[in-house]
Amino acid sequence: MPRSFVLLAVTLVAATMAFGQAPSHEPWPELKKLEYFLGDWFEEADVKAGPQGSGGRVTMHDHREWMDGGFFLIIRSEFTALKEDGTGISFMGYDPNAKVYTYDEFYSQGEVDHSTGHIEGDQWIWNMNDRKLGSQMVKARYRVKIVSPTFYMYQYETSSDGGKTWTLTMDGTGRKQSRAASGVSQRIR
Repeated sequence: MPRSFVLLAVTLVAATMAFGQAPSHEPWPELKKLEYFLGDWFEEADVKAGPQGSGGRVTMHDHREWMDGGFFLIIRSEFTALKEDGTGISFMGYDPNAKVYTYDEFYSQGEVDHSTGHIEGDQWIWNMNDRKLGSQMVKARYRVKIVSPTFYMYQYETSSDGGKTWTLTMDGTGRKQSRAASGVSQRIR
């Protein structure tokens, strides 16, 4: 057998073994903080009247679980927002290079949001990508205050002056539920 053929065969076997193995690192320690959000959650909120419209009630059922590997939390949602039903999928993680938490969400109405977050005491603060609200571009942030292991309050705020002042656009609560009581349909799991 030619020497180059043996070398090629050994290289292919080694490459196959290397690709078949699990990553050599464990999820980053910062990801442990996302465990709070695991499980089935029910959210309800009030959208304030403003440039986006007359406001109203929003409800959402989420199922949240770790993606294989433990690097991302997957959130599958069903919601009713201002008389419109929809679904969404989101991914929460951590970027060790930028040292920020990440949150990327995609909704059945075609909306996409990308956010980076950090923790300040008992609050998660998520800075969202700039968006158009009515006829103007605004900054947006989402603040989650942890009240107990099964309850949080949140606020969605916008700023039209680059973040100097903030306007409350929506506020609500999240309650962790038992799987049987969650009401999340099997089709989104």
